[in-house]
Amino acid sequence: MAYLMNLVNFKDNRGALTVLDNADRLLPFKIRRVFYIYNVDASMRGGHRHHETVQAAICIQGSCRVYSNDGEKEEDYLLDDPSKCLILETKDWHKMYDFTPNAVLLIFASTTFDSSDYIFEPYPQKS
Repeated sequence: MAYLMNLVNFKDNRGALTVLDNADRLLPFKIRRVFYIYNVDASMRGGHRHHETVQAAICIQGSCRVYSNDGEKEEDYLLDDPSKCLILETKDWHKMYDFTPNAVLLIFASTTFDSSDYIFEPYPQKS
């Protein structure tokens, strides 16, 4: 199941600094791809899970919500602080939504892009 990590964060009167020092040791995977999502309207992003890719999501500006379903449990996460990092495992069917107008969602991925890695069908509804 997806889970939140708190990143090292330093704050003083000059501002804040969030650190991903030794990111390949901090995150549960070696980073192979980085991308970011921004200027999102009222649309939903994501809507898939992966065969191989694990991801780490950080909303570095603004906020958004991430829904995750691993087939057993459903969770909704609010990413509203750049020191929050959401780990999305391969089994986590996820969607991102409710982006604030200024939101920037940064994603680190364990694999390079491969369209065959995506599983778009959501898990069946439990009765």
